[in-house]
Amino acid sequence: MRQLTKFQQTIFIIGGLLVIVGAATYMLAPIPAFVLFSVGSVAFASMQMLQTYDGKNFIIRRLRRQQLLGAVALLLAACFMCMQTFRFGFALRNEWVVCATVGCVLELYTAFRIPSELNKEK
Repeated sequence: MRQLTKFQQTIFIIGGLLVIVGAATYMLAPIPAFVLFSVGSVAFASMQMLQTYDGKNFIIRRLRRQQLLGAVALLLAACFMCMQTFRFGFALRNEWVVCATVGCVLELYTAFRIPSELNKEK
């Protein structure tokens, strides 16, 4: 698995924290929370897409695809949050919460499984 540089890791961690803070503060201040969530999800997903796996292990490749699907779900949740915050489009309720939950579950699952499979591979 290709590792990120220190700067990329910092962006990755800050992006994850912004996603959490944005989702947690949405009920208190929707517009700032939307900005935090959107910036965080773009930073998190872009750094995650920079990581690559060049090996032949089918399980790790499948987990990597699931991880990327979780990142795309977080980006989609940001779009749905924008629709709800500014009242346009079809996602006027809490669709972003469902999409963010799916993304977080996929991210959490792969965060534990990929290192485990990489250790088995060695």
